[in-house]
Amino acid sequence: MTLISSFFNSALFWAAWVVIPFIMEIIPSLMSAAVLIGKLIHPKKYKDPAFWPEVTLIIPVYNSEETLENCIKSINDSTYPNERIKIYFVDNQGKDDSFGVYTKCQNEYPELMMQWLNSKQGKSRALNLALFNSDGKYIIHVDSDGQFEKHAITNLVKKFESDVSIDCMTGAILTEPAMIEGYKGFFAKILRRAEFMEYAQAFLAGRNAAEFTNSIYTLSGAFSAFRKSAVLKSHLYDTDTICEDTNITFQMRYIQKVKIHICENAIFFVDPIENMNKLYTQRQRWQRGSLEVSHQFAGKKLHVFQMFTDVAIRTLMYDHTFAFPRIIWYLALICLTAIGYSPSLIIVSTLIIYIMYIISGFLYFFSNRGYLREFKDLRKYYTKHFAIVFVLPLFNMLVFFIRFAGIINSINTDSAWRTNTLSDEREMFAEEVRKELQRPVNILEKMRGWFNTAPEEQPEKNG
Repeated sequence: MTLISSFFNSALFWAAWVVIPFIMEIIPSLMSAAVLIGKLIHPKKYKDPAFWPEVTLIIPVYNSEETLENCIKSINDSTYPNERIKIYFVDNQGKDDSFGVYTKCQNEYPELMMQWLNSKQGKSRALNLALFNSDGKYIIHVDSDGQFEKHAITNLVKKFESDVSIDCMTGAILTEPAMIEGYKGFFAKILRRAEFMEYAQAFLAGRNAAEFTNSIYTLSGAFSAFRKSAVLKSHLYDTDTICEDTNITFQMRYIQKVKIHICENAIFFVDPIENMNKLYTQRQRWQRGSLEVSHQFAGKKLHVFQMFTDVAIRTLMYDHTFAFPRIIWYLALICLTAIGYSPSLIIVSTLIIYIMYIISGFLYFFSNRGYLREFKDLRKYYTKHFAIVFVLPLFNMLVFFIRFAGIINSINTDSAWRTNTLSDEREMFAEEVRKELQRPVNILEKMRGWFNTAPEEQPEKNG
């Protein structure tokens, strides 16, 4: 009986220990590999349309002086005909000389049709202003701090034109390799190469698998495209959330009842993350926005069993509900020895989890190499840094803790684009610690005052 009980307890321990990485990593990576194999066996080829339609690019501008010219140059250098492109730059109360860059580019790229719009009511209203002014068949929304791969717009339009059922698509976002390698320092490059791998995993293997099951969670705000006839039927970009891209995705899915697609060979390069403060605020903002939009659309209708039928509920379960047991397991490494588990058992179980993440990482790695087959230089760069797969679990764990902090911070604070950085919160934490440490000192000072009160002086008597 003791042997059976011991075996049963051991089996429960191992099952509980590996179930989360198995569900969260192994199954999705196997799915991604299977989807890629299916695409390789039955490839879809999109032909050039007989007539290239007009497209409207909407580019929100906010203090984009340093990046705007490269963005415009990438549009001019793209393979899509310049005369079929119209660009709206929507300035949202920027303080720098972005307009000066725009006027300079008007002279340098005279074939591009560009127009500057001023907006003073926030990013979402700025985007809506451009939407109302647009007249292209397709609306492409990109950020001003990125650059198109030269075939991106062409590939996007070819997929739209080949399938009239497609009303919206997200492009593939990757960080710019040249900028990654421009950073000095070993750890600085490792961090940004890990971010590159993370983006590739999310936008190539991840979203292609999600498209297969009609479960792409969000159209990327950095690069997304719509059939104009469809997006104008929506409520447009919402002004009550910092995650307007997720909100309009939910509108398309739940109100328009259309499928969200990915165009994996339409690549848009963004700058690698500048520092830990930027990473901290960026991922918390994404997490907060996800919660806001889910509340807007689901409200009190959330039910655990909907995770099998509703992508929004499933994503909430993965990113939020499963967050707590994941945190518990990470922190349990510190506590397990105190309750009788041997150090060797903890080390072995941790290694097993790490190996599972590595297996998952290489499944994604080989899938992404398949998706990058038509981009030889990019594929070569990606393959060259295969060793980052061994670091990626640590990077993902770091990002997960940041996202978890975003969940906590969203409980009692209002939505705002500006959030506390890691340095801000470190200083706030240090200040709270100083206050708590000062508390007993203050009490001791009060007690000293009570017991060491000087005796009252007696009045002198007249002789």
